Amino acid sequence: MKRTILALLLTLSCTFTCAKDMLPTHPHVEVVTTEGTFKLELDSKAAPLTVANFLYLVESGFYEGTIFHRILPGFMAQGGGFTPNFKKKDFKKTIANESGNGLNNIRGTIAMARTNDPHSASTQFFINVVDNVQLDPIKSVTQGGWGYAVFGFVFEGMEVVDTIVNAKSQSNGPGGAPAPIVPIIIKKISRISYK
Repeated sequence: MKRTILALLLTLSCTFTCAKDMLPTHPHVEVVTTEGTFKLELDSKAAPLTVANFLYLVESGFYEGTIFHRILPGFMAQGGGFTPNFKKKDFKKTIANESGNGLNNIRGTIAMARTNDPHSASTQFFINVVDNVQLDPIKSVTQGGWGYAVFGFVFEGMEVVDTIVNAKSQSNGPGGAPAPIVPIIIKKISRISYK
């Protein structure tokens, strides 16, 4: 009996001591733009590689000064890779595609942008402004039906995202994408601490 109680106490002690050093399951991030502020809740359980990469970029200051360079009303707003003069920011690392993780491309979710290569996501992300389930995996990812990996959602300030996606635009962004005429800049992006 004494051994059982001692083992239980040691387990509880490690649980509380060790947990503080682990990545929270749902970290929060605040995004301050020239159009206002919105907040994200990330899901490191469903998309651990994507969230770790995103938080690394947040904490390194990579996103500050980047713009929303592609806006499509009724679809999504994309950012995280270009400066206001459309110069691509350099970041070589790509991450494995974590689509098919149980999170869907529905209104308010944030997902990684990528090329036709399913594992090419790097820094660019997009926020769905409508339900875009056509971006989810169309069949088993092991059979090549890759989608776009959702890794969180906007829990506050979705009206700011709606303002961003509906800004006046012209087709002068990267690859001729519709970009805001007046650049919409990420001024600051940081993790929210609740201490």
